[in-house]
Amino acid sequence: MTLARRTFSALAAAAVAACTLAAPLAAAAQDIKPRLIRFGYGLNEQSNQGRAVKFFAEQVEKASGGKMRVRAIGAAALGPDTQMQQALIGGAQEMMVGSTATLVGITKEMALWDTPFLFNTAAEADVILDGPIGQKVMDKLQDKGLVGLVYWENGFRNLTNNKRPVNKVEDLDGIKLRVMQNNVFLDSFKLLGANAVPLPFSELFSALETKAVDGQENPYNTILSSKFYEVQKYLSITNHVYSPWILTVSKKWWDTLSPAEQKVLKDAAVASRAFERQDTRAEATKALAELKAKGMQINELSPAEAARMRTKLTRVNAGIGVNVGMDLWVETQAALDKLRSGKK
Repeated sequence: MTLARRTFSALAAAAVAACTLAAPLAAAAQDIKPRLIRFGYGLNEQSNQGRAVKFFAEQVEKASGGKMRVRAIGAAALGPDTQMQQALIGGAQEMMVGSTATLVGITKEMALWDTPFLFNTAAEADVILDGPIGQKVMDKLQDKGLVGLVYWENGFRNLTNNKRPVNKVEDLDGIKLRVMQNNVFLDSFKLLGANAVPLPFSELFSALETKAVDGQENPYNTILSSKFYEVQKYLSITNHVYSPWILTVSKKWWDTLSPAEQKVLKDAAVASRAFERQDTRAEATKALAELKAKGMQINELSPAEAARMRTKLTRVNAGIGVNVGMDLWVETQAALDKLRSGKK
């Protein structure tokens, strides 16, 4: 074979190899169509939730070559979580991020995350939520018309009110406390002596301002970004529930997407999870200091009083076990015991 022929053969082989490699990429690019994705969320654009939604949108646009664009709509402009969930189920909205607690009426297993004092640390929550148990709970949404992608962190919830510092269980007596529209939260705070009032988050500031309710419970970040310090005097650090957010997609819409488009959203969701948790945790430390600087009176519930609360809520926890299914409850407790004992 002459040198010229050998060179031509080598170039031809390289061209074939390049085409073979390029074919899947070209096919994937063709499988991504121009799409506008309406993404609703409850907090404002400057919040940790708003920043994470923006990050997610940027990842989607970048990975899709600008074809898939996310229209982020915050401040509950598309309605409270419950309304957006129904919009997703009906196919009238594509995506949202919201509390897992407001999904309990749709998928009973979501009540697992409402268990008071379930997690001791955020690291424990990460392992359980991102592992088989978290996936098992998330997969239950598909039968109801929703697709769960990842969990974000809302954070450990703490109490604020205008009546008095909550240093012991008895301090909750008679406090009119806004809680999420969720039976576990209602039952828990009623057992602890509060007058629990279910209200959508979008109505909360106004209810505090007009004294329709005395207090509420949320993580530091939300208390700060929602400016509850303007209408609340006392902040009691109770860490009574670790509260996740969940990124959900309309199944009706999801099923119309190509595998390449679904992968863009899944990959962006995983990237946003890492970004959101890091951002939220860094902000939480600053938020507590800022709330103190803004004049909130802060106290911390002692471990002994937290144990008293936990004991009072034994009946609620037993009810959660029955509601979510004892197999799931036992599996979760076993996984937590294993984590805490350091076993592999």
